[in-house]
Amino acid sequence: MKQTIRELPESSRPYEKCLQWGPSVLSDSELLAVILRSGVQGCNSLVLANQILSLTKDTSYPGLLGLLHMSIPDLMKVNGIGKVKAVQLKCIGELSKRMASAVARPRLSFNEPITIAKYYMERLRHEEQEILIVMLLDGKNHFLGEQMLSRGTVNSTLITPREVFMEALKFHAVSVILVHNHPSGDPTPSECDKKITERIYRSGEILGVKLLDHVVIGDQRYISFKEQGMMPEE
Repeated sequence: MKQTIRELPESSRPYEKCLQWGPSVLSDSELLAVILRSGVQGCNSLVLANQILSLTKDTSYPGLLGLLHMSIPDLMKVNGIGKVKAVQLKCIGELSKRMASAVARPRLSFNEPITIAKYYMERLRHEEQEILIVMLLDGKNHFLGEQMLSRGTVNSTLITPREVFMEALKFHAVSVILVHNHPSGDPTPSECDKKITERIYRSGEILGVKLLDHVVIGDQRYISFKEQGMMPEE
């Protein structure tokens, strides 16, 4: 398709279609073309969008989801994608994850692990490294904030109760919840996950800061230690 977008019939132009019918009528490539705004000589933005999406075709995350797993250098390998467009695409991916969290936030209930999983799902399920987060709560189970404790393999020899409870004391938290992801997509807790949970739970008993749950995020799946009866016994 060597035509420019302006040379296409108006009914085939993504921008005009969006103005007339709304963004929901656009295909994935058309949405991407609107964001890209322009192509390069001999390759309009719609063709460029299709080239980007084709890079993800044979991956574990084909289509738009694949953009979340592509680095800026990967995107810049496409002719017509420079640093600015690559950064824009990565920021759009991040924006989509934050919007998903914002939608889930009002329904967040610390007595319902599924709401915690939904809050973190889009943020964590695309990560290629394990990330461990501690959620900090006050005496009325109000959310005081969160802190990321580690990025990489969650290892009981590296993650110490001291790190968790330093954050808890800083926020004057009365209880905490651990959340981390499994990049494999399978949220089944490992032996290491169980050891971390046990150590932090027991340390919290001494300090008077209760570990309420440990939620492991997979790909559209989660496991809650609390729901599964896997929390250490009192």
